[in-house]
Amino acid sequence: MSVAIENFVKAIYKNDQNDINNTKPGNIAKILGISNAAATDMAKKLALKDLLNYTKYQPLKLTKQGEKMALNIIRKHRLWEAFLHKTFDMSLHDIHREAELLEHETSDFLVEKISAYLGNPKFDPHGDPIPNAKGEITTKDLSISLSNTEEGNVYLISRLMSDDKEFFDFCAQNGLKFGNRLTVNKQFVKNKMTQITINGNTILLNKDFTNIIYVNEIN
Repeated sequence: MSVAIENFVKAIYKNDQNDINNTKPGNIAKILGISNAAATDMAKKLALKDLLNYTKYQPLKLTKQGEKMALNIIRKHRLWEAFLHKTFDMSLHDIHREAELLEHETSDFLVEKISAYLGNPKFDPHGDPIPNAKGEITTKDLSISLSNTEEGNVYLISRLMSDDKEFFDFCAQNGLKFGNRLTVNKQFVKNKMTQITINGNTILLNKDFTNIIYVNEIN
């Protein structure tokens, strides 16, 4: 399959999993930086290949075959991220950028070698689950966004859901890292901001950050 097809299928799968859950062609077009017409044409083309179901003006839905393709690409992407982070200590932004290129050029044989070398990890450095070789995600995601947390509770950072360099630079400078512990001090509901303490420092975050930082409560 071409890079364009793989990226299209992956974008539908990922958007179907997030909170926005908007897989209409226009939204997929915006994500991929293509025209609405090009997205619609691609959707029709992939429907003929039994990779997705297409109905005019309706959200796109992957078939089982399309979902399997998406998960295979995502597996390669996230394993490359884990490899690059472990081997070269590259930043979270850089590993994402490089994995975007490498995922399309990696054989199933090589990706299994990478997985075995890393000890078959279940999560990438962003905290995103890595599908197994069968295209299954075997971990349960019980995380919530930082914006939905309760004051006074302690949480572990479980996912950083972004590909923005400035976001990752900020996270690196302030200890916002997968697996790190934080305390929610105050939820400023009216102003949509959250005050946290992490590594002894108090930080005030706006909703643009708290909506893409996911955490698990420590019981």
